[in-house]
Amino acid sequence: MNPTRILPDLQASLLAEDIRQEASGNFILIGIIGYIHVPQLPAVALKLCVFNRWTAGIGNFSELVRLIAPDGKTVLRESKTNFALPSPNHHITNGTLFAQPKFETAGVYYIEVHVDEVLKVRYPVPVTLVTPPGGQAAPSADAPTTSAQS
Repeated sequence: MNPTRILPDLQASLLAEDIRQEASGNFILIGIIGYIHVPQLPAVALKLCVFNRWTAGIGNFSELVRLIAPDGKTVLRESKTNFALPSPNHHITNGTLFAQPKFETAGVYYIEVHVDEVLKVRYPVPVTLVTPPGGQAAPSADAPTTSAQS
């Protein structure tokens, strides 16, 4: 008997500043993010991109990617994408863009990746307040947008 549906494996999930695709179809990740340092809070990142690669599944699926606040419950952003895998020998890559996410407080934020309502991975993204070089006081909260750092 041939299976008609197998839940896929999440081969990789990475948070980056940008995802680009070459003419060959290969992906380039720019600025893989492990933490975010900001000079003041609240802070707004230009964008955050989540790169997910799925494999070893069969069927049609729904991917849900969430950015969760430090309280572990509040969903700041989420994105849903449908995808299909015709056989376990295929793979698919999904890129999620969160434009201008706002970080109100320092703390550990989380990226969650679900497939068909099954949590596949939840990983931390620490946001820390740092003193600018020279020890100057941080600018006011009305200062311009801050870029995410890796």
